[in-house]
Amino acid sequence: MTAVDARLRPATGLAFPPGFRWGTATAAYQIEGAAAEDGRTPSIWDTFSRVPGKVRNGDTGDIAADHYHRIAEDVALMRDLGVTDYRFSVSWSRVQPGGRGPAATKGLDFYRRLVDELRGAGIRPVATLYHWDLPQELEDAGGWPHRDTAERFAEYAALMADALGDRVATWTTLNEPWCAAFLGYASGVHAPGRKDPAASLRAAHHFNLGHGLAVRALRAALPGSAEVSLTLNLHAVRPLTGSEADRDAARRIDALGNRVFLDPVFLGRLPDDLVADTAALTDWSFVKDGDLAAAATPIDSLGINYYSPTVVTAGTHEGPSPWPGAEGHVRFEPAPGPRTAMDWPVDADGLYELLTRLRDELPHVPLVITENGAAYDDYADPSGAVHDPERVAYLHQHLTAVHRAIEDGADVRGYFLWSLLDNFEWAYGYSKRFGIVHVDFASQRRTPKDSARWYADVIARGGLPD
Repeated sequence: MTAVDARLRPATGLAFPPGFRWGTATAAYQIEGAAAEDGRTPSIWDTFSRVPGKVRNGDTGDIAADHYHRIAEDVALMRDLGVTDYRFSVSWSRVQPGGRGPAATKGLDFYRRLVDELRGAGIRPVATLYHWDLPQELEDAGGWPHRDTAERFAEYAALMADALGDRVATWTTLNEPWCAAFLGYASGVHAPGRKDPAASLRAAHHFNLGHGLAVRALRAALPGSAEVSLTLNLHAVRPLTGSEADRDAARRIDALGNRVFLDPVFLGRLPDDLVADTAALTDWSFVKDGDLAAAATPIDSLGINYYSPTVVTAGTHEGPSPWPGAEGHVRFEPAPGPRTAMDWPVDADGLYELLTRLRDELPHVPLVITENGAAYDDYADPSGAVHDPERVAYLHQHLTAVHRAIEDGADVRGYFLWSLLDNFEWAYGYSKRFGIVHVDFASQRRTPKDSARWYADVIARGGLPD
């Protein structure tokens, strides 16, 4: 047993390596509120949430968890948890209204206050530049299917580096471009709500291009000082059976769910089978000389968001499809086991599968779990306490899977629990609660759940109890 192995196998419990980063995460539109304050202009989610029937109960992020006015309170919650890092996203519309032109001073000041409060509490800020909230004016000009959006994104990255580069050492360009491209432009269940499969493929490419251009902008503005990352919600894809047809269904979804981003970013190329599978929709002529080289600009780590596995069989998908080119070839099957309030299966083995796959395919790329968590039907009991044993069990299982992957050679450097606060859960509005801190949205009262206390104990001991 090596010295590292000895550290990972304490006499009791499961210890994580020294220096492991313990964090929590949020997103701007989901928690900030103050949607029209201090010069902020509408994003696509402001617009989408006002379309009747698009968001449950007609909910919007206008107030959300009112984080814009509660920085000190929310950072104090993180300090009490003992987190080492906090991953937040920047509202592009707040700091550069309309997505182009000069910065908005009051918007930047909000993030300066947040970052300074974090640093004062001994918490490392991790800034995500894009978590789905494109300025509406850029969508009106064509959105992510339009090449110009990638170029505007790079300008925005440079603006943020200039404003916060002396305070923020870790930058993530994009969060889950798969959701933004395919849920937003193919199935239309997320903002901007378009149903155009060909446009979704253009969007996916321009996300890759925008990421690479933003990496270059960050490097130019912050030479030698910035850690730059990308966060993907990679799919742990499993064929229902070992049949050739089911294995081909899994291959198609792996191309559309994983390799559409992994191959351009890390190999500088498009997957040949993806191009073939989508030939009826596009000839990919929007990929210009130099685009893939830009997308493959080296990064320092890869963020992984994981919630549940994806099980597929040969067949036909019912309803709006976020899988362009897979229609008529793939049907999705429910995975066995318990379910969360999102009706997502609980299966920590899928996370282990992803981490060990990346260990083998990208052995020199450090990994960070940038989102992992679960929604349950939490409520405050008559005493005011919020008991969430299912979430504690979920987190324990998934951290155990991360530990097992580290033991088996995966270079995992940190874990960010999703989410700090109950929040606006996109098309589900306020009906789903992912937070380890309960939010009463009428009063904005924060109440740490049992899972918050459990996570604080994990952080304090540097690993899992028996």
